[in-house]
Amino acid sequence: MTYFVVVGAGVVGLVQALELCARYPQAKITVAGKFLPGDSAPEYASAWGGANWFPAARDNGPQEDWEAITYRKFGELSAARPECGIKPMQIRWHYEQPIDVVGIKTPATGKLWFEDLVGGLKDIPKHELPPRCAFGYEMASFVIDVQRYLPWLQTECTRLGIEVHRRVFHHIRDVFRAYPDTTAIFNCTGIGALTLGGVEDKRIFSARGQIILVEGPEEPIRKMYFRAPHRDGEATHIFPRGERGGVILGGCRQKGRWDGEPEMDFAELIKERCCALVPELGRPEDLRVIKHGVGLRPGMEGGARVEAETIEGNLVIHNYGAGGTGFQAGWGLAQYAAALVPSHSAHL
Repeated sequence: MTYFVVVGAGVVGLVQALELCARYPQAKITVAGKFLPGDSAPEYASAWGGANWFPAARDNGPQEDWEAITYRKFGELSAARPECGIKPMQIRWHYEQPIDVVGIKTPATGKLWFEDLVGGLKDIPKHELPPRCAFGYEMASFVIDVQRYLPWLQTECTRLGIEVHRRVFHHIRDVFRAYPDTTAIFNCTGIGALTLGGVEDKRIFSARGQIILVEGPEEPIRKMYFRAPHRDGEATHIFPRGERGGVILGGCRQKGRWDGEPEMDFAELIKERCCALVPELGRPEDLRVIKHGVGLRPGMEGGARVEAETIEGNLVIHNYGAGGTGFQAGWGLAQYAAALVPSHSAHL
């Protein structure tokens, strides 16, 4: 029997399991993770996602393809399975420096690779730009209510016969021993790949993020908003979770920081930035805060690792290190990783 074990139950691991199920419907599949949907540990970064689809790749290669595949998948899911928590929504995005300076164009082409994918970009007129912004666009995208999406992914796994186990592994060989006779083990451990024995990938780093969930204003905010000085700068973002699911305010991307407690002074700065960008939120001091959160995104030098390796005679397919793109690239990552299963190993 074909038997796949996915280690890690964040968004990447759960999507990986569903992709495997779609490709190999007769296979036995198990997801084994230390954290599961509903948990809120900082290192379970999926729980703290904003989240949305906003392009981060510019490699003129697989990273762009991962995001494009996921964009199209979100279109399918939002139409056919609206209960999943993915909803089409426009996003207005702005940068404080000129477009040729901020580093969002693909160097190999000199273009914004995603323009055709999203159906075109609408230029924001100068008089509508926030103060000190050089340019901005509005485009069609998707907002993801992670409090609905993650449980939905887990429920889909269960519905399709995929078992979800809570397991803690200190070494990759512990997986081999717990689940013998596997066809392949998919390593979707995210930031855990840094310390997992037998993997211990030193290219992994924490890309710390901080967010606030607030009650939405009486008149719902119907678009997402984003502002940053440049591609790698500290961004301000506003992501409504539907009309009455609250609004996520953020954020930051602090490389190499591992503390999981929110900084209250910085939270006040987030409020000020977000209210300045979207005055409909009201005054910072009047925001009704539901919770503060910190997520340690699994950053990785050079981007995510999607690669097969044989460890102690066992096939291990790595799919980790997506940083802040686990939601927006997850389905593409899963497709590429699943394609690494040798055809002779998966006779069904």
